[in-house]
Amino acid sequence: MRRSITAAVTALAATAAFTLSAGPALAYPPTPPSASTAATQLASLTVKTEGSTSGYSRDLFPHWITQSGTCDTREQVLKRDGIGVTVNSSCQPTAGRWYSVYDATYVETSSGVDIDHIVPLAEAWKSGANAWTTARRQEFANNLTIAQLIAVSASSNRSKGDQDPSEWQPPNASVHCIYAREWIWVKYTYGLSLQSAEKTALQQMLATC
Repeated sequence: MRRSITAAVTALAATAAFTLSAGPALAYPPTPPSASTAATQLASLTVKTEGSTSGYSRDLFPHWITQSGTCDTREQVLKRDGIGVTVNSSCQPTAGRWYSVYDATYVETSSGVDIDHIVPLAEAWKSGANAWTTARRQEFANNLTIAQLIAVSASSNRSKGDQDPSEWQPPNASVHCIYAREWIWVKYTYGLSLQSAEKTALQQMLATC
């Protein structure tokens, strides 16, 4: 009995630790692989000099496509990541609030929320997506099955821009572990390359896990 109680307490403590480190226990993108798996995936990625943005346009990554009924990708993420979200017949939020893990703040209106691509579209272009078909780029820009899309404050998303982890990391350091795991998962899933400085930054972020 004592062993069972100890195990239960340990599990509860682990849950509490995760909640404290990652912010409120709210909806979140699909959980990325563990830190150890992420390290293995990272080691398998091609490291090379980053390409240019020549020829790049966001229009080459068609988004936000219809996902279900009247809901497009942005609206689906707003519903998934928000608290108490209600929508109208067009699937536009009429109420709700969103916790932005990047800067550990709450956003009270959907107009103050951006849907961030964990690996930005321009970053993907410079890492190999320039050679993809439009259909492949559309899938990348709207993928809800991996941790590629997340609702965050507009200010934090615009601070990030198209920068990789060697240039920008969430101000909320407690999410550096999961952010690195998400970034690696996306690049691994799509076979995208990375720069040496980017790899080093991701290794340092994984070390916080």
